[in-house]
Amino acid sequence: MASKSVSTKAAPSGFGQDPHAVREPRENNLEMAIGHEVRAYRKTLGVTVADLASATGMSVGMLSKIENGNISPSLTTLQSLSRALGVPLTAFFRSFEEPRNATFVKAGQGINIERRGTRAGHQYSLLGHLDNNSSGVNVEPYLITLTTESDVFPTFQHEGNELIYMLEGEVVYRHGDQLYTMQVGDSLFFDADAPHGPQVLVKLPARYLSVISYAQR
Repeated sequence: MASKSVSTKAAPSGFGQDPHAVREPRENNLEMAIGHEVRAYRKTLGVTVADLASATGMSVGMLSKIENGNISPSLTTLQSLSRALGVPLTAFFRSFEEPRNATFVKAGQGINIERRGTRAGHQYSLLGHLDNNSSGVNVEPYLITLTTESDVFPTFQHEGNELIYMLEGEVVYRHGDQLYTMQVGDSLFFDADAPHGPQVLVKLPARYLSVISYAQR
């Protein structure tokens, strides 16, 4: 039974997200929101900054300033961008006024979900879900509780990434052709497209947090 562990003290250099970052001052939020939408629609169409600048008759430098939220574009400029990108003018303001949702779940009140692994003694409780959120990523957090030994374990395989964090008990968890002995406080982050699932229930009850993330369609 193989088990691998990875320990690191510093975040990988590729990480560009600062979890403690704050937004620009309120007066600049509108410019940032417009710039974000312009860049997003441009990339969706697969055109360069130079291509869009040419189509709208503005300079590359001006368009770059708009996308970075450094200037407040005029209504005429926004109309030109709207025509060039093929989106309504109001689309540029979507992320500025769009409400940001949250889900609060009291202890023990998660929604029990029937999954392929659900059987007597195997409980999957969904802790929250946000539809049409601003990140472009769907996240499904589950609290999984295993209280009964089972001879047959399901093998899961789905799109996205998954994080498992052990809260109670001990299990041997399989990902692909690797086995990981997971105890309280251990975590496993993996590509969920590989076959995965609990292989051996070493100590019951076992409880772990499973967070699945995948791109919005």
